[in-house]
Amino acid sequence: MKEFELKYGCNPNQKPASISMSDGSELPIEILGGRPGYINFLDAFNSWQLVKELSDATGLPAATSFKHVSPTSAAVAIPMCDVIKKACFVDDIEGVDDSAMATAYGRARGTDRMSSFGDWVALSDICDEITASILKREVSDGIIAPGYTEKALDILREKKKGSYNIVKIDKDYIPNPIENKQVYGITFTQGRNDFRIDKTLFNNIVTRNKSLSEEAIRDLMVSLITLKYTQSNSVVFAEDGQAIGVGAGQQSRIHCTRLAGNKADFWHLRQSDRVLELPFKENVPRANRDNAIDLYLGDEYEDLLSDGTWETIFTEKPKPFTIEEKKAFLSKINGVSLGSDAFFPFGDNIERARKSGVSFVAQPGGSVRDDNVIDTCDKYDMVMCFTGIRLFHH
Repeated sequence: MKEFELKYGCNPNQKPASISMSDGSELPIEILGGRPGYINFLDAFNSWQLVKELSDATGLPAATSFKHVSPTSAAVAIPMCDVIKKACFVDDIEGVDDSAMATAYGRARGTDRMSSFGDWVALSDICDEITASILKREVSDGIIAPGYTEKALDILREKKKGSYNIVKIDKDYIPNPIENKQVYGITFTQGRNDFRIDKTLFNNIVTRNKSLSEEAIRDLMVSLITLKYTQSNSVVFAEDGQAIGVGAGQQSRIHCTRLAGNKADFWHLRQSDRVLELPFKENVPRANRDNAIDLYLGDEYEDLLSDGTWETIFTEKPKPFTIEEKKAFLSKINGVSLGSDAFFPFGDNIERARKSGVSFVAQPGGSVRDDNVIDTCDKYDMVMCFTGIRLFHH
């Protein structure tokens, strides 16, 4: 297939639309189900790069959940404890511990379930039956992977009455090192960002504390590779091989850090007994549970717990999770890693990050206030690396 005609571009009025190779060669994909659209393919090709690089860097299967050309999360196949499984809504998936690919996607989809509603999925390795069984019951637009087992295909082809988008990509495909993009009829040309993120990137430790564990290095790689395919400005919090807070597309660096930190806080709070033991009625759909948990943890929890509302969701009225209780729970969190796609201009980013349990930081460095940022890290005995590489993505 040398060209694939799309129904329309970003919006229904943008016609004609298609994808093809600039040199007229065959596209490196097969469409095994559905009819992916313009934004679907933007998500597919960006997300595939992320999981391929993340798997290459860590040596582990990787997965990501994408929405509107940015990841909601990304994760590698680190085994899940019972609490993580329940927080990710995969505790009832039979055989999830036996599938590394299902473990990675379970984590990626489960991190920020509100944002992942209607996601595009990318897997670094073959999609197996267990991974497909997770996807079967989630609202999702499509998937890209280097292959699928026969049983996985059968499951996925039943989604959306047979119209679920399934794309197979050639895992050996190597893109042209020069990229072209048109804006307002003007062509931009640049070298593809093929910078390799690996363990050596974290050798320049600028803080007093220079103790960087293998687990922290892995999580910093997860953070930076996720950043590489996130709309800038962006900051990513990572823990346990999983991006737990993505602050994407903000004009202010501190707003990125606050957004990512708030998402990381919600991820940790969802592992609390107060959330895990919420008395949901059995007939409440998964998406409604996600929304209820989001409201319960947020500032508008009174809307959820108001008379006439809570009765439709819960068997009994939950007690409010107070600000003081949430702060006490979060105060015990540490060991979180943080990556930034550009330098931190002020120490306020570190102050905010510390509130979400950050202990390890990777950023390019190069601000006129680097000393202030380093001093703030030292105040909390944090480890910070200067990578010397910016990771803007637009």
